[in-house]
Amino acid sequence: MNVRHALVTAANPRQRTLPLQTLIDRDGVGRSALEIVLREAAGAGIEEFVVVICPGDQAAYAEAAGDLRSRVTFAEQSTPRGYGDAILCARDAIGDQPFLHLVGDHLHLSDTTATCARQLLDIAAAEKTPVSAVQPTRENQITSYGAIGGKLLGGDTPLYQIESVLEKPTPTIAEQELIVPGMRAGFYLCFFGLHVLDAEIFSLLEAAQQAAPDAPLGLSPALHALASRRRYLALNIAGRRYDIGADYGLLNAQLALSLGGRDRDLVLTQIVELLAQTGR
Repeated sequence: MNVRHALVTAANPRQRTLPLQTLIDRDGVGRSALEIVLREAAGAGIEEFVVVICPGDQAAYAEAAGDLRSRVTFAEQSTPRGYGDAILCARDAIGDQPFLHLVGDHLHLSDTTATCARQLLDIAAAEKTPVSAVQPTRENQITSYGAIGGKLLGGDTPLYQIESVLEKPTPTIAEQELIVPGMRAGFYLCFFGLHVLDAEIFSLLEAAQQAAPDAPLGLSPALHALASRRRYLALNIAGRRYDIGADYGLLNAQLALSLGGRDRDLVLTQIVELLAQTGR
């Protein structure tokens, strides 16, 4: 896959301001969460971006895009009809091209010299098929994520053939339907907030929307349908995801960026001083 486009969803009415929040990146520069997301994708070779937003948010998001503004097209989700509907809103702008999908309220920090986006794009190019990033996640956290079942493929890369996808399953359902042989007990493979997909996902979402036009449209059922139709892989990314919409999520993301960047020693000193001041 030659992936030149990225689709970023940021239209959840309850979380529409999260990508606009400012953090200090690993270089010590203040940037919006949106710009940090865009810059990771740009550094992995993405040339054009489509950002799905709520009506009326374009000016704020254009400013938040920083130096990448000229490469961003905005698509509005006029009515909050679900995550899958937000993806469909970008269909005209993406066209028939494969694309990297990111969510605007997740930041990713790689454990290697290759960014998380670069790791995923490299696998998509090598395997020539859709691939989603996943991460082993404790069962008490899986109700916050989409999760997969499948099997580990051979080779040195932690790559899985996806057989099923469920959105925010309970541990009981996950234990029954999301088995991954070899996975550590009490852990399941949950989505990381990065996917490489192609135009087939638009067709699957459109079919689901036509079948139930009044129901919210999710992405996970379409991904489950994709897995039943063709080869669809998951990569256990060497990195960590930070959901800035979670409790203390923005704080955790900022600490992760700071401790992985040039100001590590300064931030560690400030943390120690704060602990000393507030200790009992």
